[in-house]
Amino acid sequence: MAFYQYKQEQKVKASMEEVWDFISSPRNLKEITPDYMGFDITSTDIPEKMYPGMIITYEVKPLLGIKTPWMTEITQVKELEFFIDEQRVGPYKLWHHQHFIEPIKGGVLMRDIVTYSPPFGFLGALANKLIIRKKLNEIFDYRTLAVNKKFGQYEK
Repeated sequence: MAFYQYKQEQKVKASMEEVWDFISSPRNLKEITPDYMGFDITSTDIPEKMYPGMIITYEVKPLLGIKTPWMTEITQVKELEFFIDEQRVGPYKLWHHQHFIEPIKGGVLMRDIVTYSPPFGFLGALANKLIIRKKLNEIFDYRTLAVNKKFGQYEK
């Protein structure tokens, strides 16, 4: 089983509280996900803020428009610092996503570390090389644009 890591950083022109309030609300996930992913939260009664142990269910269309169920658990939360979500049911053998924020001059640095393992052994490794890595780049590029649109372009 092959493991991969995807890392992303973004500087945001906002306060720690503004960024935290935005990223820690599951309701905002759709806003930062490309439309073609067909992202829909299927959980009912989603609270305003996440908490450790929270389960969130979605439907996504990651490939060829095929609806795929996805369930994540918020495993750790440290207010104004980080949270971690892990896939419990979904398209990957492993999905562990760490979201960090820290203050910088003029704003906030958001850092993401995604550790993942595609299914299907050798075929999954090939899919990562040909498709998955590019999709992750597209998704995070979209998120960068969406966050910049919400908070404004970061300036040094």
